[in-house]
Amino acid sequence: MNSKQIFISTLLGLFATFQVYSQSNFYDFVVTDITGKDFAFSRLKGKKVIIVNTASKCGLTPQFEDLQKLYETYGGEDFTIIGFPSNDFMNQDPGTNEEIASFCKLNYGVTFPMMSKISVKGDSMHPVYRWLTSKSLNGLEDSSVSWNFQKYLIDEEGKLVGHIVPRKKPDTGDIIAFITGN
Repeated sequence: MNSKQIFISTLLGLFATFQVYSQSNFYDFVVTDITGKDFAFSRLKGKKVIIVNTASKCGLTPQFEDLQKLYETYGGEDFTIIGFPSNDFMNQDPGTNEEIASFCKLNYGVTFPMMSKISVKGDSMHPVYRWLTSKSLNGLEDSSVSWNFQKYLIDEEGKLVGHIVPRKKPDTGDIIAFITGN
């Protein structure tokens, strides 16, 4: 890496850090959806949200089907799912946004909002995931994304209320209780 590349990399890192700290509220985030359009989290006010990092070539990929069923059953005015494709774990989502969107639609009928592919760990972690995994930002807990399909639960006030490990299926009692309040 030459000095210009190092300088640019440092500036990008500082910008990402500033961006995270300037967005201490879940509703402050604006991300890019899988088609390249802005998606403001402010439009999620009043909804419970599950944020999940996804992958198309993972042993847990069939969870797309369960997530879609959950979305079809409970999604609407009070609940939604937001998927963030990530290639961070053993290169299990190497495709482009277009390829990922097509895969999800054709194989699992996904209709819940999918965002552009991001990084959910390490130095290049997306600001949303910095917020989700840092107690100093989310006010609840420090965590790390251990694998594809880790689920973060956000209440209708935009507060992180917990996370669900990747292997736990989306239709488990914990998640249904979170959605329904029972």
